[in-house]
Order: sequence, then C-alpha cells, then structure tokens
Amino acid sequence: MKPYLLKKIDLEPDTVSFFNGMADMPGSVLLDSGMIMEGLSRYSFISTDPFMTFTSRKDRVSIETRHGPRAGETSIKIGNPFNILNDLMKQYKMEGVECPVPFFGGAVGFFSYDMSRQLEKIPEKAADDIGVEDCWLGFYDVVAALDHVSGSVYLISTGQPEQDAVKKERRAAERLDWLENQIRKSIKINEKTETIKEISGGSSDYLQPAMISDFDKESYCRVVERAREYIAAGDIFQVNLSQRFSLPARDRPWDVYHRLRKINPAPMAAYINCGHLQVVSASPERFLRVTGDMVETRPIKGTRPRGKNPLEDSMLREELWNSEKDRAELVMIVDLERNDLGRVCVPGTVHVPELYRLEDFPTVFHLVSTVVGRLEGCGITELLKASFPGGSITGAPKIRAMEIIEELEPVRRGIYCGSIGYLGFNGDADLNIVIRTLLFTPERIYFQVGGGLTIDSHPESEYSETLDKAKALIKALLEAPG
Repeated sequence: MKPYLLKKIDLEPDTVSFFNGMADMPGSVLLDSGMIMEGLSRYSFISTDPFMTFTSRKDRVSIETRHGPRAGETSIKIGNPFNILNDLMKQYKMEGVECPVPFFGGAVGFFSYDMSRQLEKIPEKAADDIGVEDCWLGFYDVVAALDHVSGSVYLISTGQPEQDAVKKERRAAERLDWLENQIRKSIKINEKTETIKEISGGSSDYLQPAMISDFDKESYCRVVERAREYIAAGDIFQVNLSQRFSLPARDRPWDVYHRLRKINPAPMAAYINCGHLQVVSASPERFLRVTGDMVETRPIKGTRPRGKNPLEDSMLREELWNSEKDRAELVMIVDLERNDLGRVCVPGTVHVPELYRLEDFPTVFHLVSTVVGRLEGCGITELLKASFPGGSITGAPKIRAMEIIEELEPVRRGIYCGSIGYLGFNGDADLNIVIRTLLFTPERIYFQVGGGLTIDSHPESEYSETLDKAKALIKALLEAPG
C-alpha cells in the first residue's frame, strides 16, 4: 500500500463541531489553531482512540498497546524516558514520506516541566502535591487535518501499528471511514447541543467557586525581592516565577475549553483527554517546530494587558515596544535559545531572522522573537534533550534559574511550562510552551501564571502581570455556562 491513505471530505473546517462529540472520549486530542497567525498557525488536528499510550513518572515508563498484534499488552521500562521514547518512535518511522498536511500520524500529548529532572539534577524542594505523570502521549494512526487558510479538511490514515502489508491497508481504510463517521456524528451532536443552549439560556443559579492561590500578594512580592537578590549577587540574569491557582472541580472540561476559545483564541491551543485528567490550553507560544531538518523556536518575553479602548490599546502597545527592560529580557532568552539549538544544529546555521515582534492577542500584547537553525542528523527526542524546558519560562542561566524556581515556588509546576504538541512518524514536530493552561483532575482544577524577573522588576507590577495573564482563564472558569 501507499505510506498512508488520504481523503478530502466535503466539510468546512469547524474545530468545535468536529470535536464536540469526541471530547469526552479518553484518548481524544485536539491541537487547535484557534487564532490564525501567518507563520505560526494554520492547521488544527483531531484524533482519538490511540493504538498505544506512553506515560512516564520519573524513570518509570508504561507502554500500553491498544490495537494491533499486541493489543492488551502493557510493558514497564526503567530508564530515561526520552531515550525510551526515541527507541519507540523508530519502530513507526515513516521518513521521507510527503503529505499535503504537516502531521499525518504520530505521538500527541504533553511533556511536563518536571521531565527536565531526567535531563538535569534539580533539587527536590517544592511539594509534588498533584502527582500527575511527567509525560502522557497517545500514538495515533488516523488524523483529521483542518486547513483554516484553504478551508479544506483531510483525513489521513497510516494503518499503524499493523506490519503486514495486507492487514495494514485494510486497517488504514477501516480507520479512515471510522474517523469520518465520528466527525459526522459529532457535527450532529454539536447542532443539538447548540439548540439546547439557545433554548435554556444558561443557568441562573450559577455560584462562583472558591479560588485559592499558593501565594498572596505580599508573599509573591517577597519572592520577587528574593529573586532580585539572586540577580544582584550574580547567580542569574533573570528568572521566571509563577503562582498557582486552584478551585474545586466543576463543569465539563470541554465546555470550559469552548468558552476559553471564544474569550482568548490562541494559535497553539490544545485539548487533551487522558481519561483520568484533561488538559485545556490556550497557549500563544511555540516551543519547537521541526520541518525536515529545520527547527524554529519563538520565545515570548514582555507582556502588557489590552486597553479598555483603542487609545489605551495604542499606549500600552507603544509602552511594551519601547520597554528597555522587556527588550533586554527577550535578548537574554534569545541567546539562551541560540545556545540550546547550537548543541544539535549545524555550526553557523543558528540565527535570528526576527529579534523583536509585537503580537496582539485578545487579552494581552506580547513581545516575541524567532530563532531558527538546521539540525545536524538528530531527531526530535535529541532536540528535546538539548533544549527542554524552554528558556522563556525558566530564566538564564537555565539550570541555576531552575534551582531558584524550585526554592522559591512552593509546589511543583507539573504540566505548566512543559510542552504540548505532536511528534510525527515522519520526524516533523510542533510543540507549544504550556502557558494559559488548565489542568482538570477529578477533585480540582489547577492553573499557573508567571512572568520573567530582572534586576529592574518591581514586585507589585510583577504580581499584577500574573493576574493580567490569568484574566482569560478565570473568565472561562467563572462565566455562567450556556
């Protein structure tokens, strides 16, 4: 058979209606270009029912096979999860395969910030109170690709994990039909749901739940001052510090995602249903994109809230654009990212095509850079080992900044500041930085917000910046459903 089967279907790309009927199915994933930005976002990808899942906690990896000749088997491996994942990806490698869409099958999921402990020795001081996996990835053989620029919808099926040619072709055809059927059923469910919402008009007895943080304003300002002391002493140039909010579990996670998508559409958004937990992300930041042997990262440093009117908007944009502090902070992170990419790229190929770019989002403005390079014969897992976690959410120098984060933040970050995205069977990849993200557990909902600190940081301003970044998440959580 061909490396894959591809079918273009006669539907307009509608992310929400396509996925609505799958959102509650464990293993369902959506990588969503909720905000189309040239050079950053164009496609959304939908899949469900992975043929295998890969999870890790410290150096313990669990691989559960759900389809194919070894269906029902679970294997446990001990070792570096990145190395084990690399070996696993090689089994399904489809190098040199051309496809009209960038992702046609592979692993989708998250790497938590704490995966960095498999790469560097970081002190263990912060409380690990949630206990979420360090990594969760589903392996998908069939994908729906929504091209929001051309208005096209493609279904792609690889027939994985079957190895026999006849069985692989049969499975590819069956799974292609199966996913199309899931999408068409989902559209009907969505139409019915929207009608019910319109009739009901929402709930009138909605109660705002208690929301707590691991910091109050005073204690956050104290850790900002402590970070500034480390900077003054020469330990670091900058560091990213965050606070975590939580509230009792309520609402269907997909409904919250739908509200968040309306309030704060984002180019690197995602919804992941792991079964025992759900991840809702409206991230604006790309961590790594690999296309062939080219790699790109787009760090964000510098934030201002949107204004209440066009004049205030213009003033805040100009303030950010002219901020020496934010520009200096971004340059430091660009240098860090260049060094990280330089560990695995062809010497002389790492460069910065755009040092400063101001991007508008629904609730904030951001200052962004772009760093690119050409990989020197390495795959995505080697790239991750060289660059994870992203420098924009640690600080510089990276390792010392991470040690200080561990000291000053009272709880482990978990998925926050990790990465969500895909690792394609063809070697390509696209991963975000996990910010503006909600984690749903059976008991509680968690999210974190932070910002970069330098010697010029003002504690109260830094505290306010975290709240600016939290606005869209809080509104999505507390807005009356319906």
